[in-house]
Amino acid sequence: MRYVSGIYALNLGDRVETPGDWHFSALDWTRPTILDSDGSPFGEWGIREDDVPGIGRMPVADHARACLDLIAGGHFGEAQGMRDNFISNDSYDRPIMSQAWKLRDSERWPQIDRFMGHEYLCKWLDFKEGEDEWT
Repeated sequence: MRYVSGIYALNLGDRVETPGDWHFSALDWTRPTILDSDGSPFGEWGIREDDVPGIGRMPVADHARACLDLIAGGHFGEAQGMRDNFISNDSYDRPIMSQAWKLRDSERWPQIDRFMGHEYLCKWLDFKEGEDEWT
């Protein structure tokens, strides 16, 4: 399934649970980032229908999925501050970490692991310790 993701998706969606980003007008909405969920380790997790400026309704990553897509793609600078700024909701920590764990066989894993450590600190270390017991 093709869907809008990345910084574009962070500027869409419901801001009740997660704030996302706030640079809506600074983006070129004629060419939003479009990804395909086929082959993604995340599958269709975190994708829902939403209105996209100039396009109409189509699948869009929620804020958590958009951040994970940025991380998976190696766009750590754009994702920096995700926990406190884009997500800002502790109830998302565990689901995000569980999805990020799916990237552990990626060639980018050392950078992903470091990034998650900077974002989630001891929560990430505790999560990894618990996951390592099961793998």
